[in-house]
Amino acid sequence: MTRIGLVGCWAWLLLAAIGCRTDRGSTLSRYEFQRPEMGLPFRLVLYAPTPESATNASEAAFARIADLNACLSDYDDASELSRLSHSSGSGIDVPISDDLWRVLDRATLVSKLSGGAFDITVGPLVQLWKRARRQRELPPAERISDALKKVSWKAIELDSTDASVRSKPTLHHTAKLTIPGMRLDPGGIAKGYALGEAAKDIRLHGISRFLISGGGDMVAGEPPPGKSGWRIQVGVFDTTNAPSPRFISLLNHTLCTSGDQFQRVEINGIRYSHIVDPRTGWALTDHSLVTLIGNDPMTTDALSKVVSVLGPEEGLSRLRRFPGVECLVFRQPGESVEVFESRGLRHWLGLPSKYADGEP
Repeated sequence: MTRIGLVGCWAWLLLAAIGCRTDRGSTLSRYEFQRPEMGLPFRLVLYAPTPESATNASEAAFARIADLNACLSDYDDASELSRLSHSSGSGIDVPISDDLWRVLDRATLVSKLSGGAFDITVGPLVQLWKRARRQRELPPAERISDALKKVSWKAIELDSTDASVRSKPTLHHTAKLTIPGMRLDPGGIAKGYALGEAAKDIRLHGISRFLISGGGDMVAGEPPPGKSGWRIQVGVFDTTNAPSPRFISLLNHTLCTSGDQFQRVEINGIRYSHIVDPRTGWALTDHSLVTLIGNDPMTTDALSKVVSVLGPEEGLSRLRRFPGVECLVFRQPGESVEVFESRGLRHWLGLPSKYADGEP
């Protein structure tokens, strides 16, 4: 099975109302489905009136994720994304699907607004650091320098469709990669896009109460019957002196996590993350866990990498360019653990704001 290179981390999740049951006073029953896609398990919990309606919605959601994997995988040389990578430096405008165009269009926007902290062309560097984790040895500096020459979101040229109609399907999209040897790596954005598209299919099947998750990212619809939201545990940091985990009540939003808890390597006493700074070419050494809540799964997925790369202070400052996105960061630069949170996070934690009205 093909899979998309995953930039992110697994989160410990605590879901409310475990087990299939019918709520008192409700005709909706709880159903749960799980299937491996994109190289990781996707889990869907939903409330539906019949087993058939639940099954139909789940099949549509998983089929959409599988189709997107076939389009966006950077492990499969036959995927549409890989074929575009292979065309880099050819000078050819390659026709691309609406799905690939949407991912590239959003990726370049996030790259621009983050000052290049997110870059979907980071593939040549990611390949070097994957080998570093396998071999437990640092990439030679000259190889990092060579790979950096092939990394630039500005070298992606998309067609000139007017921005006012970008949300509408079109019959013609093209993309061109202008630097030879470029390699697209959608691991920081494709999973969010897939979850968002799967959620659309679930809603099209008349299901509004659902939670779909994959590898630490999730999209929530309406809450379970009788509940105010889906109760999710966040902030489980893998250090002995970490603060207590927190709980949020999630509904009609997405949650994405990023960090080095499960994908890292220690070389010469230094802990290197699987997340690579596309501006320097070096893997992050800042031990952190980033949790973001937002409206759009694709954007929120990408922004979780932006905060990881930029660090909490600058990262939270950049998030102000994306209204509706809230953030929690646990970071351990030394012996102690630092906690950072955006202004609106306390709403999701069920806490009163610590800011006065009108305070920036």
